[in-house]
Amino acid sequence: MITKMRLLLIFGFVLLIHFCSVNAEPSLSVDGKVLVLDESNFESAISSFDHILVDFYAPWCGHCKRLSPELDAAAPVLAALKNPIVIAKVDADKFTRLAKKYDVDAYPTILLFNHGIPTEYRGPRKAELLVRYLKKFAASDVSILDSDSVVNKFVEEADTFFPIYIGFGLDSSAIEKLAIKYKKNAWFSVAKDFSEDLMVSYDFDKVPALVSLNPKYNEHSTFYGPFEGEFLEDFVKQNLIPLVVPVSHDTLKLLEGDDRKIVLTIVEDEDEERSRELVKLLKAAASANRDLIFGYVGVKQLEEFAEKFDIGTKLPKMVIWDKSDDYLSVVGSESMEGEDQATVITKFVEGYREGRTIKKTVSGPSLMKFIHGSFDIRMVYFLVFIVAVVMLIQNINKGDDEQHRIPNQDQVHHASSVPEVENKEYKAGDKED
Repeated sequence: MITKMRLLLIFGFVLLIHFCSVNAEPSLSVDGKVLVLDESNFESAISSFDHILVDFYAPWCGHCKRLSPELDAAAPVLAALKNPIVIAKVDADKFTRLAKKYDVDAYPTILLFNHGIPTEYRGPRKAELLVRYLKKFAASDVSILDSDSVVNKFVEEADTFFPIYIGFGLDSSAIEKLAIKYKKNAWFSVAKDFSEDLMVSYDFDKVPALVSLNPKYNEHSTFYGPFEGEFLEDFVKQNLIPLVVPVSHDTLKLLEGDDRKIVLTIVEDEDEERSRELVKLLKAAASANRDLIFGYVGVKQLEEFAEKFDIGTKLPKMVIWDKSDDYLSVVGSESMEGEDQATVITKFVEGYREGRTIKKTVSGPSLMKFIHGSFDIRMVYFLVFIVAVVMLIQNINKGDDEQHRIPNQDQVHHASSVPEVENKEYKAGDKED
């Protein structure tokens, strides 16, 4: 009886070990390598790490293949941070349920999960720049800077990817909520101890003060209060983007979160000297009209966007655009030719505010599709379908022609002597990027 009981206990113990080993998820660790995720370990990875960058890729995608070694190089550097950032990848072509759950329809799609919450990664893709960009997400919501040297080092290491906000003589609690809200868009900090020399360097003459720096565009702004309510947030929001925005795919996505209308200036070429001089005038107008966003685009740089605003008229020209498929032209200000451009800009803004406008619709496809334009796998399937239909029609026509031809014996003999050409049909599993 005792022997049978022991055997039963041993058998039960073995079954328990086997059950646990079969059902246990593989442990996930920060080892400096790119984690390979699938449907069995994805949720565990997202919940295990505070910060994890996930590359949803397809094996056939050329862009994905170029990105892969960059992620491999960045992974050990990010894993070594005080608050590590993990890099992972998912074969979205294979694990389609995961791809569908996170609305992945273009490759590569890169999502950054901060404490389980995903946001689309829009930063650089070279390893060194990717590391510098991502460091911000592992940093404190509000960094505390306790000396002149620490302030200068913070600004230097923050680089040029994001605007920088530094509160001088300001308690961190005053900007903490905004720092959390806009963490993915900017650096936030407060300086506790600083000299008068630093006040001169950062161009403020009293405290408390919130200084905004945008190193990429060499812009600087100072806010002296009030430090509550909408005034503070308005200052932060207005300085998340440069005074005059150069229009690109990236900046258009950045503008989506701002509800201000855009004074859009269209020029022939952004790099021409006269265009650069025009941008200086636009900056002056933007400083005086912070309730509007001022932007510019060159036909040479982004023709597929600029041509949607009737560029048949003489350039440069200005329009009012609200990021929809409609825009406004101002009566009497259809072109910037004639008077000096500073006067034209002033009259254009006045005309808009007085309601002397004509509503127009952009030409061509929706601008929303342009803003979110990226390589879309659905487009591949559509193109494949079109190609298949064309080939089918050609084959049908070819068959009809052959039915009307009656070959003689010499033709039959000659045809049988021609080597058979290999038929390379497009297969359902083949894809291109």
